[in-house]
Amino acid sequence: MSRYTDTSDEEYADRGDDRPGLDDLEPAVELLGDLLDDDDAEDEDDYPEDATEDDIDLVVGLYREDGLPVAVALGIELANDLDELINQLRRVPGDGGAVGLVSIASEFFVIVRVRGKRVQVLLSDELAATDWPIARDVADFLGSELPEDDEDAGPIGDLDILADVGIPDFEIEALCDSDDDSDVLVERIVKKLKFLPQYRKAVQAAFGL
Repeated sequence: MSRYTDTSDEEYADRGDDRPGLDDLEPAVELLGDLLDDDDAEDEDDYPEDATEDDIDLVVGLYREDGLPVAVALGIELANDLDELINQLRRVPGDGGAVGLVSIASEFFVIVRVRGKRVQVLLSDELAATDWPIARDVADFLGSELPEDDEDAGPIGDLDILADVGIPDFEIEALCDSDDDSDVLVERIVKKLKFLPQYRKAVQAAFGL
């Protein structure tokens, strides 16, 4: 004989047992909902405010078309949204994908490289994730926890993001460790990639740099 028996509602009634109904569960459900809402609210409160137009140094896409270097200024709103930046780079008709470069407040830069379904990202200073949305997006994309102090901070992401096009990981790491302004560092990267004339033209027209 099975050790489990089917107990009907009538049998429960005969025993005087009270099984919880939906009405009994409502307070617990409401409490759980409140807790989840509180967590969501804390996440929203903790999320950095958008960088303003004055904060954004540049947002530029680089790609090659028929082997020729092309640089285009991208919408400044993309400097606050990694997902949209990736989507925009996917639309670029590059021969081998596209590279997106963002510099914020001369403090840090972000590199995004999109080749088909493959996406690589690099943030030059993970401390920026506490203050700027694009940096927080990169940290979230990488599943990286925010650093507790300056000593634990550094670049996060794919240091070899441009290794196959002329900039090895140790050079990228050295740039991330530099005290120079981030827009200056981005220009050095662009120069190594051999996009400098096209880049300067696009940046001058759109951002006045």
